[in-house]
Amino acid sequence: MINERGVPWLSIVLVGLISLLTIEAYDVGLTFLDSAVAKGAVCLDGSAPAYHLDRGFGAGIDNWLVFFEGGGWCNNVTTCLARKDTRLGSSKQMLKTETFSGMFHNKAKYNPDFYNWNRLKVRYCDGASFTGDVEAVDPKTNLHFRGARIFRAVIDDLLAKGMKNAKNAMLAGCSAGGLTAILQCDNFRSLLPASTKVKCLADAGFFINGKTVIGTSHIEGFYADVVKTHGSAKVLSPACTAKMSPGLCFFPQNMVQYIKTPIFLINAAYDSWQIKNILAPGVADRKGTWRECKLDITKCSSAQLNVLQGYRQEFLKALTGFGNSPSRGMFINSCYSHCQTGIQETWLRNDSPLLGNTTIAKAVGDWYYERGTFQKIDCPYPCDKTCHNRVFE
Repeated sequence: MINERGVPWLSIVLVGLISLLTIEAYDVGLTFLDSAVAKGAVCLDGSAPAYHLDRGFGAGIDNWLVFFEGGGWCNNVTTCLARKDTRLGSSKQMLKTETFSGMFHNKAKYNPDFYNWNRLKVRYCDGASFTGDVEAVDPKTNLHFRGARIFRAVIDDLLAKGMKNAKNAMLAGCSAGGLTAILQCDNFRSLLPASTKVKCLADAGFFINGKTVIGTSHIEGFYADVVKTHGSAKVLSPACTAKMSPGLCFFPQNMVQYIKTPIFLINAAYDSWQIKNILAPGVADRKGTWRECKLDITKCSSAQLNVLQGYRQEFLKALTGFGNSPSRGMFINSCYSHCQTGIQETWLRNDSPLLGNTTIAKAVGDWYYERGTFQKIDCPYPCDKTCHNRVFE
């Protein structure tokens, strides 16, 4: 169709959509932390770590959101070599810009409580949620297991860039980065001034030690291998490792009770990554009967939905150690999704997911600034009509 000015309606719609997207998100350049190389704080391939920083302004100039990117883990030399020459193992392969939206947005309309903070995304290139520290490097593979050193080097760099004067600071992350926020929470607190209000936020980082659809333990052995390969034990909670093997202390359910710093969990009870990789990984679904269900929850059979409801129960049971202290917040919805803070549509928009009629952005802001407590668990799927359920290709 053509309007009276001779411009096709489709063109007008497309321009409108593009302008909407540019308002809801914008690009921030990549900073390479070259000074970290001398400290051995490097990616799997030995390249410098990197992050994207959008500086704070106005009243937020002394506030810092330090967010760690996710991207799974590598649990042995073979899987780490497969990552080494990708963006998840080398800063040489990273895109030079990153889209900032949702919790990273610099406009109050889209991000009312954190828009003017220093907002930072740390790129993930070590393969062990920033926990590894092995001195030796095998010349045959040239693999560097140095995630914990990257974590420390980034924090030291930010302290020198003004975070030493922080009034407010939040360690956050999504997926494997959400696990970083849990595992490194108290360490982050210890590296900042005592006068700084420090809290932690884990988005889709509460991975549980669940059984597969055929009743086997897949993720437990995988995590044990990650911790062994990367030498992560010394970074994990000593209170936890005194009681059980380090691999088990990589699971939040086993160490979250020992965290002293205030912490907030955002997680889907039917986390799409966990369903695909913990509950129904390929090794437990050789005939592919779960394939359609994993790609789109609306394609699950009634029997599969029963299994998913069981997984939700297991997830909620794993949360019991989290406790109900007002310093701890949680937003556990019943969506089929994974990571909900960095995208405008799930963080804060007219159609965003709600719990107790509250958006994720408001729940987190109220908790951080102590305007109110927030600890809510959604009713079971499919009762929540506000969900943005993921559909995978």
